[in-house]
Amino acid sequence: MEEAVAGCVAALGAVADRDWEGVRAGRLEWSCRETAVHIAVDLITYAGRLAARARDAHVPFEITLGGAGDGPDAAGNTDVLEVIGTTGALLAAAVRTTPRAVRAFHPYPFRHANREGFAAMAVAEVLLHTHDITEGLGVPYEPPAELASFVLTRIFPQVRPGPAPWRTLLWATGRGELPGREPVTDWRWCNNPVLRTERLTLEGVTPAAAADLSVGGDGGFAWVGPGPFEGTREGAGIVVKQYEEGLFRPEWGMYVLVRREDDRAVGAMGFHGAPDGDGRVEIGYDLSEGARGRGYATEALRALSAWALEQDGVRTVVATVERENAPSRNVVARAGFTLVSEDGAQFVYELRG
Repeated sequence: MEEAVAGCVAALGAVADRDWEGVRAGRLEWSCRETAVHIAVDLITYAGRLAARARDAHVPFEITLGGAGDGPDAAGNTDVLEVIGTTGALLAAAVRTTPRAVRAFHPYPFRHANREGFAAMAVAEVLLHTHDITEGLGVPYEPPAELASFVLTRIFPQVRPGPAPWRTLLWATGRGELPGREPVTDWRWCNNPVLRTERLTLEGVTPAAAADLSVGGDGGFAWVGPGPFEGTREGAGIVVKQYEEGLFRPEWGMYVLVRREDDRAVGAMGFHGAPDGDGRVEIGYDLSEGARGRGYATEALRALSAWALEQDGVRTVVATVERENAPSRNVVARAGFTLVSEDGAQFVYELRG
C-alpha cells in the first residue's frame, strides 16, 4: 500500500503546478482536485474503520481540506498530496496492527472486510483515481503490475485474468478495453465471504490465498499441526483453475475453517462450483490431522449446507464420500445427509431443502 501511495504522490507531484480545480478527472464527473481529495478521504476512512473495529456502520467522521485559491488558509495541490501521504501512512499502520481475524464494516457485498481487504480496496482507490487525474491532465501513468495483481486477486475474484494486470483492472472498472471482452459499465469489487458457527469462522478463500495454498504455502493462515491436509491443497487448486477460467464465484468457492479460540485454521470446506441448473451443488471438506475427532467438520458442514439451501434456486447439497472413509461418512450422517446411492468405491449423500 505504501508503494501505491508513493507512486501516486510522485506522479501527481510532477503536475502539482497545474490547474486541478478546473480540469475534469478522466471519465469521472469530479475535478482532478476533488478526486485527489477523495483519495485522502478513502484512506482515512478505511483507517478509521479498522482502528475502531467498526462492525455495523460507518464511523461518523470526515476530514476537510482548505479550499483552492490564493487565500491564506487555502490548501494547494502539494498540500493535498501531503494529506494523501499522511492518510496513507495512517492506514498502513492500521493494517499492520490489526489482528488477522478482525473484520470491519464495508457496505458491499457482505458488509465487512478484513485487513487485507481494506488494503486491497485502498490500493484500488489510489491506483484508479491517480489514473483518472493523470488522464484528465494528459500525462502518462502506469503503476507496477504487482499492485494491480494484488487488487485483482483479492477483491475482483470474479474477473478472469487478462493479458496484463493493469489493463485488466482498468477494464474491470470501466476505464478501458480488453480484446474479446464486452465493455464494463457497472462494477463492484468483492471481499471474501465469511460464515460463523459456535466455534469456527468459515473464511472464504481469495484467488491469492488459493494460489499460495495450492503450491504448498499457508494461504495467510496459521494452521494446527503440520498444516493443510492434501484435500485442502487440491481444493485450492480447483479455485485457482476456476479463477483463471473466469468461473470462480466467491460464495461458492472454498472456505478455510478457523478456530476462533486461537485463530488457528483446522481444515477447509467448500463447493465444487456454483449450483447447476437443477439446483444441485456439491460440497467437499477435510481437516488437518491435529484437529480431527472434535466435531469441527460436522459443525461446519451443517452451517455451510444450511446457508446453501437458503440461496435462491438451491434445492440439494450433495456430498460424495469414499467407501473406506468411515469418519467422513459419519460426518455427513450427523449433519443430516441421507445416503442416496453407492457403487464399489463411493457413497453419494444428499441434503435437501
